[in-house]
Amino acid sequence: MIEIYLNFLKNYPLISSAIQVAILGMFGELLAARIRLGKWYFFGKRQFITKVLIWGFLGITFKYAFAGFFGFVDALIHKGFWFASAENNLLLKAFSVSLFTNLIFGPVMMLFHRWTDNIIEDKEMNWKSLQKAWLTLLWFWIPAHTITFSLPSHLQVSLAAIWAVALGIILGFFARSK
Repeated sequence: MIEIYLNFLKNYPLISSAIQVAILGMFGELLAARIRLGKWYFFGKRQFITKVLIWGFLGITFKYAFAGFFGFVDALIHKGFWFASAENNLLLKAFSVSLFTNLIFGPVMMLFHRWTDNIIEDKEMNWKSLQKAWLTLLWFWIPAHTITFSLPSHLQVSLAAIWAVALGIILGFFARSK
């Protein structure tokens, strides 16, 4: 069974990224709401389907961004703009890719995701909440993606989607304690 899953990830990287992030992203969102509210909260059918589609689209953007930022870091190294030692040091390379991915792609992706959520839920933008979300890039996503980018490329979106569920749980508990 695991072999089928791994082959699916390798042979259909965009579709598998969309499916994994759609399922786990939506699950994480529902779980965070459950923890925060103390009960399960489900969106209307149209909202739910739209959110799942947005999560799936984000999964595809993750696959492109992850590949692109590996190339970005390689280009920086070869131009002499980044640590040459990062080329052959797995942990330093993974940290470098994580750093640039989360500082350049992360804020834009979060803004887009928040904007689409607000449209779907017919809410105003909560800029203070978005600023708090951006801080997760520093304390959660950079370290988490350092681990993620240490893995083979076909497993990276899988772990990123699992990290999203973990962050949903963490943030759900923070929101509940307030």
